[in-house]
Amino acid sequence: MAARPAGPSAPPAAHPDLSPADGLAQLSFLIQGILERRAREHDLSVIQIRLLGVLRDRKPTMNVLARLLSLDKSSVTGLVDRAERRGLVARAASTADRRAVLVSLTDQGRSLASAAAASFEADISLLLEHLPPSDRGVLSRLISRLLVAHAADQGIDLLAAIKTEHPRDDSPPSRHS
Repeated sequence: MAARPAGPSAPPAAHPDLSPADGLAQLSFLIQGILERRAREHDLSVIQIRLLGVLRDRKPTMNVLARLLSLDKSSVTGLVDRAERRGLVARAASTADRRAVLVSLTDQGRSLASAAAASFEADISLLLEHLPPSDRGVLSRLISRLLVAHAADQGIDLLAAIKTEHPRDDSPPSRHS
């Protein structure tokens, strides 16, 4: 069998477009596979790597974390318990609401999250080399618009932490987190 040349291959000259549902489903399988591989390299499950990713730019309450991860509160409690035992996250009482508990990355968790994110970013960059730079920009903007709109529908302000220099430390404003 002949070796595949290094670098991105040229797309076929003419190809039928997939339906949005089929294309997004197949793309999600591809991305999920990349994420699973990177998670395993860091001795993490996919949900653990998602937890670290969420905590990179915010300090949510347990309730908000459950919404961001689309998990029930008891599942998030177990997930945070395991990450805390491993030294990746810490809990602290909220200064705004004594009943709420905030979750944040420890230095070790931040280091692991950064390493995993850098590896994943490199994989995605390599995948996106199949597109011209202008298409990459369009794709990035479309993905952002879809994700922000979907999060807003769920009552989450996806960009709240990015809009400020400091991670969020409490529940989301009105409909967003």
